[in-house]
Amino acid sequence: MEGGGGCGGRECKNHSHGPLGHHGHSWSNMYEEKDLPKDQDVLPFAEDYSNFDIVKATQYGLLDRCQELVEAGYDVRQPDKENVTLLHWAAINNRLDLVKFFISKGAVVDQLGGDLNSTPLHWAVRQGHLSMVILLLKCGADPTLIDGEGYSSLHLAVLFQHMPVIAYLISKGQSVDTTDHNGQTPLMLSAHKVIGTEPTRFLLKFNPSLKAVDNIEKNTALHWAVVSGNVSAVDVLLEAGSSLDIKNIKGERPVDLAHQTKNRLLVHLLCEEEKLRARKNSRFLRILGKYEFLLLLVSSLALIWAIGYVADLNSDSWLLKGSLLVFIFVIMSLIFVGVNKLQYFPLAFLLGSVFWISWTCFILFLPDILCTISRLPFFLGIVGLFYYLYKTIRTDPGFIKTTEEENKKNIINLGESGSLDFRTFCTSCLVKKPLRSMHCHTCNSCVARYDQHCIWIGRCIGVGNHSYFVLFLAFLTMVNIWALYGTILYWSEHCTTTYWEDGAWTSFTQIVSCSPWVLYIFTLISFHTSWAMLLLILQLYQITFLGLTSHERSALWKQSKRSKHPVSLRKTPYNYGCLQNLADFFQCRCFGMFKPNIIDWTKQYTLMFHSLKDRNVHAV
Repeated sequence: MEGGGGCGGRECKNHSHGPLGHHGHSWSNMYEEKDLPKDQDVLPFAEDYSNFDIVKATQYGLLDRCQELVEAGYDVRQPDKENVTLLHWAAINNRLDLVKFFISKGAVVDQLGGDLNSTPLHWAVRQGHLSMVILLLKCGADPTLIDGEGYSSLHLAVLFQHMPVIAYLISKGQSVDTTDHNGQTPLMLSAHKVIGTEPTRFLLKFNPSLKAVDNIEKNTALHWAVVSGNVSAVDVLLEAGSSLDIKNIKGERPVDLAHQTKNRLLVHLLCEEEKLRARKNSRFLRILGKYEFLLLLVSSLALIWAIGYVADLNSDSWLLKGSLLVFIFVIMSLIFVGVNKLQYFPLAFLLGSVFWISWTCFILFLPDILCTISRLPFFLGIVGLFYYLYKTIRTDPGFIKTTEEENKKNIINLGESGSLDFRTFCTSCLVKKPLRSMHCHTCNSCVARYDQHCIWIGRCIGVGNHSYFVLFLAFLTMVNIWALYGTILYWSEHCTTTYWEDGAWTSFTQIVSCSPWVLYIFTLISFHTSWAMLLLILQLYQITFLGLTSHERSALWKQSKRSKHPVSLRKTPYNYGCLQNLADFFQCRCFGMFKPNIIDWTKQYTLMFHSLKDRNVHAV
């Protein structure tokens, strides 16, 4: 008999407030019961524990009572009438002390028992008791043993979606491609039996074989996902590169099975993936993919110019101009359809805008400004803008880099120290997340002292390039403000306006008729000035007065909104005062006036606080 509730999982019918599993209940019965808190000792009210038999005492974790009965002659290897040993009951209820005691008294760690002919390890895995799994493995339990349903420990962890147990078993050496009695790997089982993306996506982090087939149907994991109608798993497996051409024992490909199941969504997904992969094999498209960003940049330059050219036409026909603009957008849309990396379009648009703004400044605005000092901010701004944009894009933002071997060692160490908590462990990168880090789903990597993934540069902003990003915003704002000044000066010198006599609308129409191109460029300048200046002000406020990143400020603000006790953004471990915050951020000593804290945020897991006098933070 195997159970499922109470102190370690489900509630038992005979002891509705007792520990997990009791005589006369199977797994199916137990799993219909009501959840109780994990690892909570719930003892019968006003009951004499000295009268408990050893099974009941084991379930409730009464070590003294169990020792008393064993010393009185009870054989810990003796199974009950359902062939369940004391070690099984201790394992399912997560009684670590009792497991150690029973094994010291001769209990067989891999004893098979219960309705499903399982070992104590199988019982612990089903319940997700990671600490018990670790203890049993240390005591010699074999995770490769197959239970009565044909599953190994890893298969059970996948079936019951216990991610920490999955990670620990694989890290301890169990093959991610281990097979059950039907030859199914854990990935196949997940795709077939568990609806949703997890743990399929999680298993893919350990590089399982996507071409492996089972012994009976000769299906791959993708075949099994299609058979079960698991759309999420199909999507994840296609993203991972699962083959569409492997045939099962009946000669059927995954798309053939999708047609048989008459699942239109799956048929659409698989057919679209076939077309996409066929396009990727095209030599022309491979070359196009290599130069996608260049294509985006050229297209952006052409688009910005074309819109300005149409606006600057001498024709008074708005219908003609409107038709030309529609034609331009249709052509550009057709170009962008074949581009995969559209996340870089904002950067291409920004660079295109800066080019035409700069061109306009050189050709139209600079001749009106004779003073060299007045021209200097523009030239400095352009040089600083491109330099710090390059540094922001090319500098590693602080990606957390580890090898597969290091990841497995970390999982083992975290699991055995009781710290394998997925709030601090990234299931995508399989790394322990340093303080202030965050997993970026766009970059698919954890970033140290994560600030944001900036759409304007298509890059993560983290500890490595955050200061460059702020300086880029500062120079971009400088250029835009100078361009606004140049625009106003141009209008005052070259356009006749009668604002004071005829009002704003008449003055506006006079400006439009004077130079539509300059008005168009003025619109671009105003747009880029607004977002760049706003972002710069927010960044400087967070850095100077809070000592926080954008992500941290947003998270604390949300926490404060949900909490009954408001959280102060100023009272954080990272706020050392305005001047010290700036010195730390830019690593600036200011001729010895400040001593910036040097912290490797890619390896910072714990803070040790010192006095405000030395203001140093060190890793423990």
